[in-house]
Amino acid sequence: MPGRLPTGLWVTAHVARCSSQGMPVVVVRRGDPHRGVVIVKQHRVGAGFRVVTQARDLDGKLTWQPLQDGALLPEAEADEFIERQVAFDPDLWVIEIEMRAGDEDYFQGPVV
Repeated sequence: MPGRLPTGLWVTAHVARCSSQGMPVVVVRRGDPHRGVVIVKQHRVGAGFRVVTQARDLDGKLTWQPLQDGALLPEAEADEFIERQVAFDPDLWVIEIEMRAGDEDYFQGPVV
């Protein structure tokens, strides 16, 4: 679809945004630089992990779908989900962010 921001550029911008807010962030896996889907693994320090998957609606608008309704998961469970998705889609990107209470959550607002 014309007019979409390439995934690699979006990831670079998101990493810069997190870094500028003092949140440790790393690109765990690089996918297709133009159209790969993004999975964000959020490490909620002291609480668990939340996984959010990028998707597009029928109009091509970017949306985010939290795994298990945004429930906090053990790291092994989050990693297993990500591994299954990578096996299904080799173009996938994976970003991991360390978040503490008060950090701005790009997908839901401040972390509490």
